Amino acid sequence: MPGIVGIIGGRDSARNLHWLQKMVGSLIHDPDYRSGIVQFEKLGLWIGWACHAGSFSDCMPVWNETRDICLIFFGEHFADHSEIDRLRAAGHDCPRDNAGCLVHAYEEQGMRFFEMLNGCFSGVVVDLREGKAVLFNDRYGLNRIYHHENAEGFYFSSEAKSLLKVLPQLRQLDMTSFAEALSCGCALQDRTIFSRVGLLPGASVWTFTPQKAVRKESYFKKDSWENQPSLTADEYYEKMSETFTRILPRYFQGQQQIALSLTGGLDSRMIIAAAPVQPRQMPCYTFGGMYRECADVRLAKQIARVCGQEYEVIPVTQGFFSEFPDLARRSVYYTDGAMDVMGSVELFVNRTAKAIAPVRMTGNYGSEVLRANVAFKPVPLCEFIFDRMFVPFLNKAGETYASERRVPRTSFIAFKQVPWHHYARMAVERSQLTVRSPFLDNELVAVAYQSPPDLPVNKALAHRYIAEHNPALAGIPTDRGAIGGNGVPASKFAVFRQEFMPRAEYMFDYGMPQWLAKFDRVLAPLRVERLFLGRQKFYHFRTWYRDELAHYVKEVLLDVRTLGRPYLNGRRVEEIVTAHVTGRGNYTLEIHKLLTSELVQRQLIERS
Repeated sequence: MPGIVGIIGGRDSARNLHWLQKMVGSLIHDPDYRSGIVQFEKLGLWIGWACHAGSFSDCMPVWNETRDICLIFFGEHFADHSEIDRLRAAGHDCPRDNAGCLVHAYEEQGMRFFEMLNGCFSGVVVDLREGKAVLFNDRYGLNRIYHHENAEGFYFSSEAKSLLKVLPQLRQLDMTSFAEALSCGCALQDRTIFSRVGLLPGASVWTFTPQKAVRKESYFKKDSWENQPSLTADEYYEKMSETFTRILPRYFQGQQQIALSLTGGLDSRMIIAAAPVQPRQMPCYTFGGMYRECADVRLAKQIARVCGQEYEVIPVTQGFFSEFPDLARRSVYYTDGAMDVMGSVELFVNRTAKAIAPVRMTGNYGSEVLRANVAFKPVPLCEFIFDRMFVPFLNKAGETYASERRVPRTSFIAFKQVPWHHYARMAVERSQLTVRSPFLDNELVAVAYQSPPDLPVNKALAHRYIAEHNPALAGIPTDRGAIGGNGVPASKFAVFRQEFMPRAEYMFDYGMPQWLAKFDRVLAPLRVERLFLGRQKFYHFRTWYRDELAHYVKEVLLDVRTLGRPYLNGRRVEEIVTAHVTGRGNYTLEIHKLLTSELVQRQLIERS
């Protein structure tokens, strides 16, 4: 995805400039990106950036009127118009639709400026008045900054590959973090899978001044949210409802067209119920599968019609299979291995979404923030496919995860799950377009900390909010069968059907137990799975790895390079690949992990 890069320190100006250009080049994954560089040799500072054309960040670098403060910013800041009006009243030239106003906010507020930022972002302030540069990011750390420091300087980038490009000594896997990525789906504790490459913690303000040590500070402490009093259900609803309604218009500002990624669930429905848009002003779309109309498509179609918005389905078509090798490679490469090969589907559908609108509004993070949904945990892998010396690292990953969970649930979600786990999918999406979600708004997350202890109540409150803002939407069931402002089920049969079908689909997809998979070879000609697949999900890798993608799976995983990796048991890898593609076993998860790790090796470790 786009982002920022930089080198701080080092005496070889020509080399730094050359390296910076290579680092910026590593960020550009689309010919439509805008990019540039700026250098401050007296401060020993070289900075570059890349962004989507027309986005909030497409105005870099930004200077104040006296040209003694420069801002390089990537991401978005969501504020009320009153903030810009105040700066304009003070005599500043402040555009409403890009980051140009932010340099003036820093000019007036100094280091307090970072506390008022609201969104997913990272950036650098170069303050020539004080001879310093300040590297910063959002309070969750979702807009990643990878960094490395050595005797020659400090290097940072929104993508690790920029560092690996100019510092080849970093092209080594950190086995602790690599095992966590295999087991948990992501590295933990603000670490990365690359040796000696770290992540900037959320809410960082790191100040660099020539001839002085780096001052590493934080502009936000989560204690201020954790120490709020809990509210009753009614009090919480009133505060949540008022806050969500008030902050939502912030996310519809700007000149770029916005489209809503609409599902059959609650979160995108909350957005469309209260969105400050007129009929036919906000196109909507849903990602669909190739077998049948899934629940999200069936319900989203009704929701869009009730709200008077144009609607279309973006399907995963048969063409996906021929593109899979390239899409899988891009998914892993764009995200520095954070997203696995399933990101290939996200790339396939989001490039079509970009053609509809350059900004994608989404309900992502709604269930996590408002209903405290913990979305990741260690998964059991077949340990026999790994070298016995590597297995202890996998076991340690589960212990580390358990340790990290020993914090308040909302804090785990906001400050660990969001930047560690949710980053991967967001990075794939943002490689194609700008992604917005109101559910990470600072004010709304602060309210979520005051949720009553009875967490299921929050689901009823979401139904209530939708019913109050658009009663017609309350009559449309969700993808889990609930209906009505208080979430009362439509009928016992509807609940049974909506609960049974996802479970049946899971049983014939990722979750097929090995005892049933033994009969898969016999059942395959009958296509029994087609009775269930596609009712909830729009991608189905178990059958795809067995059928349409079997050739690619064998080509990559049975290659001598793959089988010779020191952390794998090559003979066992051969066994599970053969069992899966012949329909004698279900090793979907293991194949995900093996394909992803091999693409990391080939593209990010071995590639020059």
